[in-house]
Amino acid sequence: MRFLLRLAGFLFIAAGFVTFVVDGVRAIADDRLAFTQLGPVLAWLMPSFYPRIEPLAVETISPYLWDPVLVNVFEAPAFAAALVLGAILLWLGQRPAEPIGFSTLR
Repeated sequence: MRFLLRLAGFLFIAAGFVTFVVDGVRAIADDRLAFTQLGPVLAWLMPSFYPRIEPLAVETISPYLWDPVLVNVFEAPAFAAALVLGAILLWLGQRPAEPIGFSTLR
């Protein structure tokens, strides 16, 4: 399980880095700073599920969750979301700390 978490974490970090480079090249070419937002990326990855996110969040959790929280999350840069998700997955997949005072050698 740790292997899969770490693999997914590294893949998300790599995707975040690639997205950052592509956004940087686009910013240099356009002479303006613009990042790829998370919302269009999710709409491209999940075309059937993405339109149902707003009604699902409003009906099941709270209407106050949609407007101030999720709208801002979907406007965040995609590279930042990928890097944060990758870091969380790597943190979840790390080895447990060795207990202090115990030796595994005999």
